[in-house]
Amino acid sequence: MKGPLGAYIMTNLEQPLVTVILTAFNQEKYIEEALASVFYQTYPYIQLIVIDNASKDNTLGVIESFKGKAPAFQVIRNRNNIGLCRAFNQGLTIAQGKYVIDLSGDDVMMADRIEKQVQAFEALPDDYAVVFTNARYIGKAGQLLHNHYNIDNRGNATCKVPSGDVYKNILERYFICTPTMMMRTAALQQLGGYDETLAFEDFDFWVRSSVRFKYFYLDQVLTKKRVLKTSLSTGVYKKGSGMLQSYYAVCNKAYDLNRDQKEFDLLAQRIRTFIRKCLYAQEFELAVRFRRLLNYIENPGLQTELIVLMCRLHLPVNFAYRFYIENLKKLTPQEGFAF
Repeated sequence: MKGPLGAYIMTNLEQPLVTVILTAFNQEKYIEEALASVFYQTYPYIQLIVIDNASKDNTLGVIESFKGKAPAFQVIRNRNNIGLCRAFNQGLTIAQGKYVIDLSGDDVMMADRIEKQVQAFEALPDDYAVVFTNARYIGKAGQLLHNHYNIDNRGNATCKVPSGDVYKNILERYFICTPTMMMRTAALQQLGGYDETLAFEDFDFWVRSSVRFKYFYLDQVLTKKRVLKTSLSTGVYKKGSGMLQSYYAVCNKAYDLNRDQKEFDLLAQRIRTFIRKCLYAQEFELAVRFRRLLNYIENPGLQTELIVLMCRLHLPVNFAYRFYIENLKKLTPQEGFAF
């Protein structure tokens, strides 16, 4: 296979190496397109590390076939699914790039993505740890669903996207499309990589990194994010998925990291949202723990106390809510990993 991807290690000292860590699990239908999107980048200095997280379909077979006709890249074959965060950290330990991209086996990068993000990063001070962009959401057949941020006829976001010190924005709402991020490897290493005790990576990484480093928004659509019913983000309403437990752990971290009253106010609002999610997912005991954390910040108030009471009564609402999500609500990206 011929393509612009030239070097497994840096060959031009003036151009920084970028490491792409591609993690895959049961994505045989999409993994070849994801791989090709790395190899056809206009930027040549790329280290590719592919991690198959014990796929049960033919994902690994497709990777091996692709490897046989493409320039060299490293493949890590896990015998057991060790979780997304730990799998990524496997790649991070051998990453040689100045910058790193966390790519899923069903997402696709535009051909000039890495070139444009490197150009943006190289113009920024060292206290910037992330460059993120707009994204195009696609369905299982590759059809366009919508963009992460609505765009005008020039392709620019129609809303103001946070940039710089975004910690308060991170606490307030989900606004970053995770696979669009290019991260400074040194910042990731300072943070100890992803937290391997969690079910997902992004909310925790955003909280821990944005309190120390700045983010830059590059206003272009440079990644296609695939939306599937089996996507991890849809699991938040499944009892026992571990996702809400991970949110609880991150909220506790944020409580310790907060620097002023405004940040505590924003965290309190977020906790109230998670208490509602606990009701829908029937994670009743966890709702009580969230309520206890909220009480350290402010009085939970009547509405939240009513929701917690419904949780204490163990009302079986999960089936009805999941039916609503899966059948009555449009299949759009949920607030994903971070609401």
